Amino acid sequence: MNSQPIGARKIQGRRALLSEIRRAGQIARIDLAARTGISRATVTTITAALLHEGLIEEVARPITATEQARGRPRVDLKLRGAAHLVAGLKIANRAISVALVDFEGKLVGQYDAPLERAVNRAPDLVVQLTGILDRAMAETGRTRGDLSAVGVGISGTVDATRGFVYWSPSLGSRNLPFGEMLARALGLPVFLDNDTNLVALAEQSFGLGRGINDFIVVTIESGVGMGIVLGGALYRGTRGCGAEFGHIKVHLDGALCRCGQRGCLEAYVADYALLREAAIMGQQDTALPDEARVEKLLRAAREGQPTARSIVARAGRMFSMGLANLVNIFDPQLIILSGERMQFDHLYASEVIDTMRSSIVDIDKAPPEVKIHKWGDLMWAKGAAAFALGGVIEAAISTRGQHAN
Repeated sequence: MNSQPIGARKIQGRRALLSEIRRAGQIARIDLAARTGISRATVTTITAALLHEGLIEEVARPITATEQARGRPRVDLKLRGAAHLVAGLKIANRAISVALVDFEGKLVGQYDAPLERAVNRAPDLVVQLTGILDRAMAETGRTRGDLSAVGVGISGTVDATRGFVYWSPSLGSRNLPFGEMLARALGLPVFLDNDTNLVALAEQSFGLGRGINDFIVVTIESGVGMGIVLGGALYRGTRGCGAEFGHIKVHLDGALCRCGQRGCLEAYVADYALLREAAIMGQQDTALPDEARVEKLLRAAREGQPTARSIVARAGRMFSMGLANLVNIFDPQLIILSGERMQFDHLYASEVIDTMRSSIVDIDKAPPEVKIHKWGDLMWAKGAAAFALGGVIEAAISTRGQHAN
């Protein structure tokens, strides 16, 4: 598709109109003008260009009795789903999940595949991801060439602007331009970010965070992560390593964390931390896989086994302390607890939430609401797809093409 750059002022208008159309789902031109403050004439000019480029389309609005009598049905504008297709990939501990999403943000395909190992050399992981993505595309009768971009979520410390991974438990080396490596292999733009940031985007786009300006997502899986949305925008920090909730310090010179530091919250509440503590106390059957061992430990705690109860109770105390610190710093409207560990209640039991509420600044207003969102890896992959879709939309805003796909 031939394209040409657009002036800064027109970019602002295109961004405002596409963003409002995306937010509304479908909307009339007159309402676009009212909501964005852009003149009707300019709305008409810009939307005509977007229609020509195939980024939006006209759809008939259901006719009311009054409109039928006037004989003038209104026409709405909406994003054209077929304009672009993006893929979102979630790199989990031992699996990859793929979500295929169209330009409207609708899920049009999904795929799951195992990873050969939990920790990988970067080139090996690139090869695995490329193969898994190609198989995912084939499952839906498409090829990699049908994609406009790929979004990837990986745990660890990531500079999303560069696609640079400072550290990840999925990679055997630090300080890698992993996004660039994957983009070269795929021949596509790649948008890489910390996976929990992308969960926050998914919650904002598809989940419990829709319409909420200030909320925090805390994920509990093999590790502990956090995504922060402030003023409707994802917060990453200056170095791209903000919102590392799992690595706040809760104990001076405490337990060793997998990041290499000591005393991190994750070193007390993550799966590997629970298993390590249980092993020290002689409470583990090492013949079982890790997930089964965690489930056995939590079941023993529920059944009142003293050692298991002690391990789980300490994790709950540490977690409530961490949540209280979040509330005292950010004062969010909502906290969403998400991830695989939400299948169990040891970190969101009533006593954990009550302890958190008793530890925050007390004012004459209700504390933030805490909601539990139980879902699997597909939600993470959808967040990665939403990130890629945002990049595709920004590229479409900045260049004028003849016609989208």
